[in-house]
Amino acid sequence: MSRIDERFAALRAAGRTGLIPYVMAGDPTERTTVGLLHALARAGADVIELGVPFSDPMADGPVIQRAAERAIRNGVDLQQCLRSTAEFRRENGATPIVLMGYANPIEQLGVGHFVELAAQSGVDGVLVVDYPPEECTELARRLRERRIDPIFLLAPTSTEQRVGQIAQIASGYVYYVSLTGITGAGHLDVAAVAARIPAIRERVRLPVGVGFGIKDAASAQAIARVADAVVIGSRVIETMEQAGEAEAVGAAAAFVASIRAALDRVEKK
Repeated sequence: MSRIDERFAALRAAGRTGLIPYVMAGDPTERTTVGLLHALARAGADVIELGVPFSDPMADGPVIQRAAERAIRNGVDLQQCLRSTAEFRRENGATPIVLMGYANPIEQLGVGHFVELAAQSGVDGVLVVDYPPEECTELARRLRERRIDPIFLLAPTSTEQRVGQIAQIASGYVYYVSLTGITGAGHLDVAAVAARIPAIRERVRLPVGVGFGIKDAASAQAIARVADAVVIGSRVIETMEQAGEAEAVGAAAAFVASIRAALDRVEKK
C-alpha cells in the first residue's frame, strides 16, 4: 500500500475530503521550497503536488507560468525538485509528494534514471501532463515497481476509451480537470463536475481529485460534496505572490489551513 493509498484510506475512514495543494518547486526561491512543503503539511494538506519548472507549460495559466519562470531563473530543475523532496522526506515520512510536470525534463534525464532517483528521494506519485496513457505504459510499470503511483488527468472531453485506458494503468488517484481550459480559469461548473464523476467512478476504482478553477472556500466546499479530494494551485501561488517573498510561506499555509477548515465543515454523503 502506497503512502497515497494510506492517506485516502484514512480520509475515507474519517469521512473527510482530501486537500491537495499545488506549488512550484523553486518559487519564490529555491531555499524556501522545503519549508513551504512542511508548512503546507502542517496546515492540513493531505497530498502535496510539487510542480517541476518547465519553460513551455501548455496546461498552465499565467499564474503558474509566472511561478515556473521564477523557478527557472532561480536555477531549479527536475533534479533539484528531487533533492528538495528528499530533504522534506527526512523529517516528514507521512505526507505524500506528487511530482507534476511535463515529459521533456524526464526524457532528458532518462526514464529509468528518473524513476530510480524519484524512489530514492521519497516521491509517492508522478503526474506527467503530456504523457497520454498509450505512451506511458513503460513509465507506469517502472513507477509501480518502485511503489510510486502513476497519476493521470481526466477531462470533460475524455472519451470512454481514454477513461478505460487510464483505469488500466493508473494508481493512487486520478485528477479530474473540472473544465476545458488552463489552470486558474474562472468558469467552474460544479453541476457539470457532479454529473461527470459517477461515470468515472464506474470505470476507475480510484479516488477522484478535482482541480482547475477552484479558488476559495466556497468553490472547494462545492467540489468536496462530489469528489474525494480538492486540488488547488493557482490560488495558492497568487496568495504567495501577493504576500511577497518574505511572507509567502506563511501566507500559503494560512490560505491552505482556511481551505482545510472549510472542507471539514462539509458533510460527506
